[in-house]
Amino acid sequence: GDHGKRSGKGVGTQCTEEDIVGEQREPHTEQDVEVGANDPRALDTSGVSFGRAQVNDPLLQNARSTVVEVNGVPVEGSTKATCPYFILRNDLLYRVTSDEGQEIEQLVVPSSYTRKVLDFSHSHLLGGHLGVEKTQERVLRRFFWPGVYEEIKRYCASCPECQLSSPRPKLRAPLIPLPIVDVPFERIGMDLVGPLDKSARGHQYILVILDYATRYPEAIPMRKANSQNIAKELVHVFARVGIPKEILTDQGTPFVSRLMRELCKALSIRTLRTSVYHPQTDGLVERFNRTLKGMLRKVVSRDGKDWDLLLPYLLFAVREVPQSSTGFSPFELLYGRH
Repeated sequence: GDHGKRSGKGVGTQCTEEDIVGEQREPHTEQDVEVGANDPRALDTSGVSFGRAQVNDPLLQNARSTVVEVNGVPVEGSTKATCPYFILRNDLLYRVTSDEGQEIEQLVVPSSYTRKVLDFSHSHLLGGHLGVEKTQERVLRRFFWPGVYEEIKRYCASCPECQLSSPRPKLRAPLIPLPIVDVPFERIGMDLVGPLDKSARGHQYILVILDYATRYPEAIPMRKANSQNIAKELVHVFARVGIPKEILTDQGTPFVSRLMRELCKALSIRTLRTSVYHPQTDGLVERFNRTLKGMLRKVVSRDGKDWDLLLPYLLFAVREVPQSSTGFSPFELLYGRH
């Protein structure tokens, strides 16, 4: 692979303040999410204001004094230090750091812009109100500023939606580990969430499908949670990702129906059931269900009729963030890129 420097795409792309979701408006429309979470375009670095803010920020003076490269040309008298170090490109200050041997450029954010980065990376619809570690990973993939870790902790701790919606941790039965799988969509877990408040389109359930190898999730809104609808949606998923060898479900009636047994038999899929007494065997899907429901509570509109329209954006938020169990995002493991 390429071990040269890589930087956040889109820095310098034209983007006005009107393109950015305002704090007073809920980002629930397609127009609102044109500039996504973790997208450097959200900062509008094309004008002189961002560069001037970098120059004028007293917290960045030390970094500017240690710049070793300007537009690819080494600064006279400087010695190229090991990562991290600072460079200037097109009058903008970047921090170059190392991620598993590959150099990554992080745009250095002045104090007057850090709130905007945090809003997009956590509170924006594509940010998904994920936790501190996930928000830190998302921000640091593209951005840096002095005190970034602590500021993210404070921001997430003071997020009103997270304070209202995040459940208190519960003691749970120990998980019974399943054998590790390496091939994408060789084993999938499946579960139903619902019934939820009926959406404007009549959906009341979510069919959750999770790949064990990559942690790549699917969440499909459904009007009725019967075996016919589940079988139809499974075929649609299999048409995109291939037929798994194993499906792990609970003992729910739609999953143990004759139709589902016949479908799995016809496709040579082995069915695994979580124990009635130990449903935590499938802790992976259970944890994703809690994450998804928590995210929905934080972004759904007051009347609760739009939750099914928000699922693609929340799925994006989960798929693009590295998972603690794998160290990579589901997007990276499945497609080889963020």
